[in-house]
Amino acid sequence: MFEHFAHGADIGIRGRSETLDQAFAEAGRALTAVVTDPDRVRATTAVPIRCSAPDDELLLVDWLNALIYEMATRHMLFGRFEVRIADHGLVATAWGEPVDVARHQPAVEPKGATMTALRVAHEADAWLAQTVLDV
Repeated sequence: MFEHFAHGADIGIRGRSETLDQAFAEAGRALTAVVTDPDRVRATTAVPIRCSAPDDELLLVDWLNALIYEMATRHMLFGRFEVRIADHGLVATAWGEPVDVARHQPAVEPKGATMTALRVAHEADAWLAQTVLDV
């Protein structure tokens, strides 16, 4: 499950799931959902992504910023993610397609993930991965 939360002029995103890997994948879907409906994005091209950080919170920021970089430089949107995390390192594949303005109707362009409201934690029944995006 992913969701957005109110945060002034920026947009907060959350990924929740039973595993940390899947919570990061859901945060990726939440990032895409800021721009367009992730279910409208065809998984035609796979893009590998690797990140590492000293802790899981900074790893989330690096992961989302890597996605934003790939979206901007490749002019793509991603709708499907496979993430593997071990020892504060992330190996992932993001599947997507080039932006089709007529079909995707992009709303905004995320500039970056921030440290604001940054949290990665295991709660009662699920992992949470959240931060605020600068848009």
